[in-house]
Amino acid sequence: MSVDPTSAEITRKAKSNLAFALRCVPTERRQHLVSFYAFCRVIDDLADDLDLPIEEKKKGLAGWKKIFETNTPDPALGLEDLQSEVLKVRDLYEIPSEYFTNVIEGCQMDLHPQRFGTWPDLQEYTYRVASSVGLVCLPLFGADPKRSHDYAIALGDALQLTNILRDIAEDLSNGARIYVPLHDLGRFTYTERDLIGRVHDGRFMAFMAYQADRCEELYQKATDLLPPEDHKALLAPRVMHRIYHTLLQKMRADNFRVFDKRYRLSKLHKLSLLVKERFS
Repeated sequence: MSVDPTSAEITRKAKSNLAFALRCVPTERRQHLVSFYAFCRVIDDLADDLDLPIEEKKKGLAGWKKIFETNTPDPALGLEDLQSEVLKVRDLYEIPSEYFTNVIEGCQMDLHPQRFGTWPDLQEYTYRVASSVGLVCLPLFGADPKRSHDYAIALGDALQLTNILRDIAEDLSNGARIYVPLHDLGRFTYTERDLIGRVHDGRFMAFMAYQADRCEELYQKATDLLPPEDHKALLAPRVMHRIYHTLLQKMRADNFRVFDKRYRLSKLHKLSLLVKERFS
């Protein structure tokens, strides 16, 4: 299956760490991952488009979800070649449609201001938008989907929670979204109002350290669950692990100044992590 130039262009323009990690995937497998990544990017951008009325967002996401039910591209959605590619990838690797629609449902949740009471509540969201992405990618990477299933879920949780901590200010500015568990805020007598007011004090740093500790546990869990037989095939997610874990450590060392800066790694730094992981 050749890659639609649209998919390749979407991936080329992306600045995400996942797009970066795809560089270490063998060429013969990369084309399918590029198509799936383009699908994820289109769905995410549709949900986050500030200029699009919410009813149009709902209609678009529902339309994308329906193509997995009807197994037929919808010309009204545009990007027909991408729709066809994603359905072909699903069928070629015998991936459950549920994993694809989970991603869409996660983005549908983003259409309204987010609030999650507890970590298990938030975990339902991270499963949809991150772990399900990993579950789709397992056979595309050449790993055994059953053997590496729990690994993909744990790593998805770790990556998405790290992303949530990094993007707290950005999410507040985008529809007052709050993804951190509200119950955990209360544990440190830090309120939702404090968060919206971007209060950076000892309570906030203690709360963030608590979340970072949870991330550390999830990264360790993923490490423990990585099947030795799939170690080589899962180089790309291992690189993602290194990149996001490094971001987490960078935030912690800087006292979680997420209200006034967005933590990033330089391209050179990411390349060095890729090289280290390749030879680990």
